[in-house]
Amino acid sequence: MPNTGFKAAYLDHVADLERRLKHDDALRQAIGGEFTAVGKLEHYLLRSLGLKEGHVVVDVGCGSGRLACQLAPYEGIQYIGCDVVPQLLEYAKMLCKRPDLQFLATDGITIPAATGAADYVVFFSVFTHLLHEDSFRYFREAARVLRPGGHLVMSFLEFRVAMHWNIFISAVENARPGQHLNQFLDRDAIQAWATHSGSEVESFQSGDTAQIPIPEIIVFENGTRWENFGSFGQSIAILRKVS
Repeated sequence: MPNTGFKAAYLDHVADLERRLKHDDALRQAIGGEFTAVGKLEHYLLRSLGLKEGHVVVDVGCGSGRLACQLAPYEGIQYIGCDVVPQLLEYAKMLCKRPDLQFLATDGITIPAATGAADYVVFFSVFTHLLHEDSFRYFREAARVLRPGGHLVMSFLEFRVAMHWNIFISAVENARPGQHLNQFLDRDAIQAWATHSGSEVESFQSGDTAQIPIPEIIVFENGTRWENFGSFGQSIAILRKVS
């Protein structure tokens, strides 16, 4: 059976933010901050992979809608977002103001979309908080949902990227019951999961290298400005369903 401890931890995390912050700030911070800037990077990453009108995007762990808000102006793009926290889904729906966008609650390692329906299934900051067994279960679900040639796009933490070490050592030195899991992956694991779920790895992008083409200047909350190329900070794996 899938491990559902992540859901309880995530619900507790959101509840703690709601106690400490204003409503809007809490629901935006629940998915890691930089709501607009990171949403734009996610959008432009998908554009660089060929996202266009008529495509279907499934956003697993969509949170409060940072990717959905960027896609909402494009009426030809269909979107399904799913998450385990109902208040985040309601907030995302309110922000996007597009009745045809779907925001669906999920409970466990399932994707609420039809077989072969999606051109893209994306996991941004999802596998960073799951046990490996549950991540592979999601790989198999993504393979079911994707059409042949469709893409699984994911972000992840890895030890080969020096800037990720601080995330790991922080968890080591600040262990406490119920702490939010920060899970690391290696590329061999992703390659193996792809092979055993009917996909192939097209590319990896290291989290410390700006490789996402951006057609505008993106301004972060601290005033930092990026142009031409950007990066999530997390590494990215891009997979394609082969059959």
